[in-house]
Amino acid sequence: MDAITATDLVRTFGSTRALDGFSLRVSEGEARGFLGPNGSGKSTTIRILLGLLRQDSGTVRVLGSDPWRDPPHHRIAYVPGETALWPNLTGGEVIDILTHHHPHSRARRDALVERFELDPTKKTRAYSKGNRQKIPLIAALAADVELYVFDEPTSGLDPLMEAVFTDEVRALTAKGRTILLSSHILAEVEKLCSSVTIIRSGTDVETGIISDLRHLTRSRVTATVSGNPASLDHPAIHNLAVDGARIAFDCEDAQIGSVMPLLAGLRVRNLTVNPPSLEEMFLQHYGDPTVGR
Repeated sequence: MDAITATDLVRTFGSTRALDGFSLRVSEGEARGFLGPNGSGKSTTIRILLGLLRQDSGTVRVLGSDPWRDPPHHRIAYVPGETALWPNLTGGEVIDILTHHHPHSRARRDALVERFELDPTKKTRAYSKGNRQKIPLIAALAADVELYVFDEPTSGLDPLMEAVFTDEVRALTAKGRTILLSSHILAEVEKLCSSVTIIRSGTDVETGIISDLRHLTRSRVTATVSGNPASLDHPAIHNLAVDGARIAFDCEDAQIGSVMPLLAGLRVRNLTVNPPSLEEMFLQHYGDPTVGR
């Protein structure tokens, strides 16, 4: 069963078409990464899913409900990309307000406060950017709900706190909760999500299991050889670079097996094959795919 189903969404703001036939399906228990640059339509999509904005056309269901007419807010925890906090309240008071409508336990809330090393007695106006970001994270992670929507959730967090967030999200996934993670930190999506949807100019341009999407780019092959690399003539080999005995090139994943005999003929002393990262997949849609090669 799908936790999220959005089909052919269109949303305009004056002459700007923020969503242009965008579709998204997320199964229950799935951790889905949602990628796209600023202005691609990610935030508009999330606002529609949460019932904060109505689409011009298309259909959407979240946990079986129309989020505009019957929003299932008590079954969803949301962390926005930017959070405005009440400056005269303490962090603990804000967390209590944010968790008021969600089922949660005080023990869970207190454990998260400790894990994220937050002083809940301080006024929010005295917090650093990172500590302010911890408040909606703690409130969301404390909620015992079916769907968690994270929009740039680790912005401002230091690496130790990012690791805490990663552990907590993995625990939710292990419990069968559904995750939608919108992030510009591609390594974060790759760590936490099994699948990804890429949005560009309001349209879904690629969706699939991350491991399956690796066909979109080439793996990087590096080796140290004893033979003459001039014999490396194969249509699957691209961007060959030779530095003495060390060679490096890009190769289509499906063709690596056919390239290996050529390398064997060069008397390989060591060999490394690095599969494409999610960032390289992303660059193929939004920039020069040769960047970083």
